[in-house]
Amino acid sequence: MESKRKKLLVIYHSQGGTMKIMADRFAKGASREEDIEVVYKNAADADVDDLLECSGIAIGSPEYFGTMAGMIKDFFDRTYEAAKDKTIGLPFVVFVCAGNDGRGALAQIERLATAYKWKQVQEHRRIVGHPAEQDLLDLEELGQTLAAGIDFGIF
Repeated sequence: MESKRKKLLVIYHSQGGTMKIMADRFAKGASREEDIEVVYKNAADADVDDLLECSGIAIGSPEYFGTMAGMIKDFFDRTYEAAKDKTIGLPFVVFVCAGNDGRGALAQIERLATAYKWKQVQEHRRIVGHPAEQDLLDLEELGQTLAAGIDFGIF
């Protein structure tokens, strides 16, 4: 029997491991909502079907040279044509880790989400430097809040 639970897609890219730690904690928080299925993937492994089947999306990207990770952009490139008219209003949130300030990566991802006509439902998280334990706890809370909002139909 196929699952009827709503799905939250969590995609990320991590080269050095910091973003994976952050994405793990986001997904951990989202998984607390038992009626939401968390689909957790490296951006390179996520595809258009993942996007079309989800009820919300969270995007985790490091900032490289003032921009989002290329694999996050690649995900958008691979899914845009097939999904742009089918995911209008999709709830989304972004979390970024940066050595600089993270604003460039956030701005780029927001611009692409605007092209899809997605709906930002929570404040994005931007962490400069290595995340402290409180940052990771905040990411867990962000994940759980997004999942709960999707579950209850708030988002």
